[in-house]
Amino acid sequence: MDIFGDNKTQMNTTTPTENWTSVYSIVRWIQMTMAVLSILGAGSIILYAAFQRLVKKPEVLPLFLLSLTDLLLALSWLCGGLLFTQSCNSYATCYNLHIVEQTLYMASFFYTLHYVWVLYTGLNGKYHRRLNGFPAEAARTRNCRCLGPVLSCLLPLLLTAPVFVAGNVFQCYTNFTQPYRCLLMHTGAVYLTSSASPELTACSIIQQYCMAIFLGTFLITIVGMSIFMGKARSLYKRVVTSQGFFGSSHWTTLRLLERRMVLYPSAFFFCWGPALLLATMMLVKPDIIEGKMGVALYILQALTSASQGLLNCLVYGWTQKHFRSLSSSTVRDANTQTPLLRSQKPNYAALHSAASLTNFV
Repeated sequence: MDIFGDNKTQMNTTTPTENWTSVYSIVRWIQMTMAVLSILGAGSIILYAAFQRLVKKPEVLPLFLLSLTDLLLALSWLCGGLLFTQSCNSYATCYNLHIVEQTLYMASFFYTLHYVWVLYTGLNGKYHRRLNGFPAEAARTRNCRCLGPVLSCLLPLLLTAPVFVAGNVFQCYTNFTQPYRCLLMHTGAVYLTSSASPELTACSIIQQYCMAIFLGTFLITIVGMSIFMGKARSLYKRVVTSQGFFGSSHWTTLRLLERRMVLYPSAFFFCWGPALLLATMMLVKPDIIEGKMGVALYILQALTSASQGLLNCLVYGWTQKHFRSLSSSTVRDANTQTPLLRSQKPNYAALHSAASLTNFV
């Protein structure tokens, strides 16, 4: 998501961006460091799920797909940092790398929303199982669970395809006399060029389109997460109150749900808030981000956006007691339960379904 413009205009750029070479070097090291940490974080979830054979579990598969996307995104951030060299003269390389990055972080947005949706549908299924003895519209839910991962991958590809095709046709490559090159997204010059043509060229339309789909997918994701978590809280409260009492353990679970309601959107906003502000300013009034404000947002973006894989593995994975206990519970069920006990397990689960709702949060 660079500042795209006419090639002739780019080559005539005379702004003093060389004054900010040290800033871009700092950004590079921040980006590479956070990318490595994200690779380790997302990779730990992937390896744990694979070695424990948990990938096919309905509650683990969304987290596995999210971690896989975060891993690929972190690798693209790392590649961008490594390509930050004065000897890199390939105009198209960094442009197409940014398109890959945009596709991956949009896929990460959709997989995050899909993860939260699976949590809610798990709660909803347990609620209807408690009331009716079977989950409501089980077949429909299974079809949606199969369709969700496919759409989360397909939609970003469809949205970024025009950027790839039109950008390469019109050669909307960044001015590579500037020092920022392949670093992150929103990598426009800190000082804007006063000689830039005000006309809406094809490349400027592509730039605005990139900003618009980033802002749109961000808004859809954070609003969707908030709605699903709010519905999960009200659903749990409805389950418990249907029993006729609200004990201390139920209040504890409700407070846990309320913390998750705040934690999930907050973690998402922490990762992409600086990028959101930078994209909004560049789309609405680019002059605002000249100088120090642009530098501050750019550095903050490198620190937060590239850390998504690390933060997601903590928020959605290792801090979840249910996720950590999956492998041990599987072994315990297989080794200690007789066939008779395993056959009676659904009956016991139905009696305690309200308490077990927290397994999905």
